Amino acid sequence: MRVLYTKPVLKDLSQGSRIAFARQFRRVSQDYVSDNLGLTGECKRRTMTRYEKGERNPKDDRTLEISKILNVNFNSIKKYDFNNPIDLIYIFLWLEELIPNYQIDLSIIQNVKNKDVLTYKDFIDEWNVMRKKRKYREISYEEYLEWKLNFELEVDGNE
Repeated sequence: MRVLYTKPVLKDLSQGSRIAFARQFRRVSQDYVSDNLGLTGECKRRTMTRYEKGERNPKDDRTLEISKILNVNFNSIKKYDFNNPIDLIYIFLWLEELIPNYQIDLSIIQNVKNKDVLTYKDFIDEWNVMRKKRKYREISYEEYLEWKLNFELEVDGNE
């Protein structure tokens, strides 16, 4: 019997909503994540509920553990630092869940040598390839989400 895929819904761009989205995409319960985090007691699910509602933010080491349990890239569920231009790329990926089919066009920027803008252009090129594959059904939406949740930016040199 084939299980139908149900696409999770992203409520907003908060860390908690992104963690909940990834957990639902993996079709696992809060109890499953809590158990794998080693949480115990009657209220073990409460920690995950608080993370997902944004009442608490997990520290980076806990976020890393959650990313491993959910088999997603740490960058897809970490708390974003808006001073870090690389985090903007991950925000672009998530924003698409709230605003489907939006486009970013950096082609009008000519002869730019700024490392961040070049990184954005390379990312957008790769992203558009994946979007086109999804549009023409070369990959399923589930495979597309898998790519997004595990997207890892390869950056030359220091970030």
